[in-house]
Amino acid sequence: MNIFHSSIRNSRLDYLSLLSLSAAKRLNHSSISLGPNDVVSTTYENRNPRNLEKLRIAYKPKGYHLEKPFRNFWHKLEITRTGRHLSAAIVHYTGPVVISASTTEWCIRKYLYRTNDTSAYVNLAKVLSHRCLESGILEMKTDYFSEAPKSKKVALFLNEMENNGIILVEPERFEGYKPWDQHRPEKPWEIVED
Repeated sequence: MNIFHSSIRNSRLDYLSLLSLSAAKRLNHSSISLGPNDVVSTTYENRNPRNLEKLRIAYKPKGYHLEKPFRNFWHKLEITRTGRHLSAAIVHYTGPVVISASTTEWCIRKYLYRTNDTSAYVNLAKVLSHRCLESGILEMKTDYFSEAPKSKKVALFLNEMENNGIILVEPERFEGYKPWDQHRPEKPWEIVED
């Protein structure tokens, strides 16, 4: 706890020193000297493991055309139904579950009348999509569209995910073009969104 408070205190002091430094520059005062902690680094290292996936340049496995289930995704939505409960998870292609939500969680279950009815599907989709938005995973693959959902509950789940801002189709991986290519697609990191 002391480490956390000291880091907040140090960041506050750095911020205040930067403010005083900018004020000194505006007033042309040269009496303020810079210490070793007052210098701002010019380089930035992004340590987000999902950064390359956001840029669409991360490795995306293709696998074999006879392989089932296919692993040509970065994130995949999986819905698991049992006799009593419902759970949904976002799985990374390497195997670990990145985000999950289930009606077995007390914070979700206490607001539901039943844990496997239509209301449970819709509310679980809201919770899962909110967790996805908080973690920054906005695009994922799902096989439920290709199968044409047999149940209305799954269709409602997918519809609610889309209504809450989740895109259920992953973009294609950007592969660098060659100098002799006729069509040169725009680089994803150079596209400015409106």
